[in-house]
Amino acid sequence: LPCKSLPKNLPKSLPKNLIFQLLGLSVATLSTVTHYGLHFTLISDISLESNSYRVIHHAAFYFGICLSMTLILAALLSSAATVRESQCLTTMGFFCFALAFCGLIPAACWRYMHSTEVEDSMMDVYDLVYEEVRRNASSFRRQELTAIHEAFLCCGKISPFGDTTNVEHETCPPSRVHDAGQDCLQEIQDFLRKHMDFVSKLLGVTIGFTVYGMILSSFLWFSIHFSSSLDRKGKYILR
Repeated sequence: LPCKSLPKNLPKSLPKNLIFQLLGLSVATLSTVTHYGLHFTLISDISLESNSYRVIHHAAFYFGICLSMTLILAALLSSAATVRESQCLTTMGFFCFALAFCGLIPAACWRYMHSTEVEDSMMDVYDLVYEEVRRNASSFRRQELTAIHEAFLCCGKISPFGDTTNVEHETCPPSRVHDAGQDCLQEIQDFLRKHMDFVSKLLGVTIGFTVYGMILSSFLWFSIHFSSSLDRKGKYILR
């Protein structure tokens, strides 16, 4: 009679499912850091409703959490399908990977088509606070501007005349008042570009592993299907 060898091969895919769980946890960690990090929460709390940054800030967090949960669920379903040799669980795992893929492609397209939108919205927030402090000397806005300077380790904006205004003297740390190289607009842009570069790399890795997960799930489904058909062959009933 044919020998069923599938269970000996299927557990080898369990470490690969662990990679998807770690990838999902990485996405969740990055989303949490982006949402609750000091630099991002500070700008989000200061931004006005007309500014698009707050919407992007919350949308990125919820998208990242949903994506991480989908990846972890797909990995768990694939692991369960491997152990139990269930075609139904394998199919559900495949659709979870496909759902993650369908969400990642628009996110990657938005990242490259609107690469400067997040930078512009954050710098608009700083410009707004800076100008209000310069014109009105509002104590409330002065505190917000001081918090930005301390968070980004910068001091005001570079003046075309090469001097500093009273805003810098009142809101910058003493060690950075005369540091003309620490322009806040440039510091915000550099900080965000480094962060977005890391996000882009993680998106690329996640897309690659998601495609691999769909291929692996398909192979697993066909392996279970043909193994079940093979196991039923050669069995006879003696009458």
